[in-house]
Amino acid sequence: MTTQPPTPDSQPWTPPEGSWASSAANRRSMLGNRNRDTSPERALRSLVHAAGLRYRVAAKPLPGMRRTADLVFRPTRVAVFVDGCFWHGCPDHFVPPKTNPDYWREKIGRNVQRDRDTDERLRQAGWLVLRFWEHESAEHCSRAVCEAVASRRKERVDGRGVVEAPEGLAGSC
Repeated sequence: MTTQPPTPDSQPWTPPEGSWASSAANRRSMLGNRNRDTSPERALRSLVHAAGLRYRVAAKPLPGMRRTADLVFRPTRVAVFVDGCFWHGCPDHFVPPKTNPDYWREKIGRNVQRDRDTDERLRQAGWLVLRFWEHESAEHCSRAVCEAVASRRKERVDGRGVVEAPEGLAGSC
């Protein structure tokens, strides 16, 4: 009689060292989440590209900065972020998980804090930061991006230097 090796399901799951996952299924699910090229990002990029604008994707706006923007317009210093409702704590759609709630509250809080720090560092360096939630329409976001880039281009041509976002864009930033 031969004995079969135990199947992965027959043994209790132990997370790898340093893992945050509460189960093997949770770990597989979280590892499958994209950190770039999400559907909302691709939709926005498609519309912005169709409007004739060219940009860098998932690029670091500042040298030495360990954070990347979803779209970067270097000549005009415009950085665009499309934030996921869960990972960035959307006030309209974020629902905290029931499993391991303390961990997730701290994790999402750190993400939001890092977003604010990124915004401030980029603004101090003369960048315009545009942030959109993943649930916002790609058409609305692309109009805001196109207007911001056009405005910044005009400022460069006029030689007036760097100023804040135009009035109509303040709500989306």
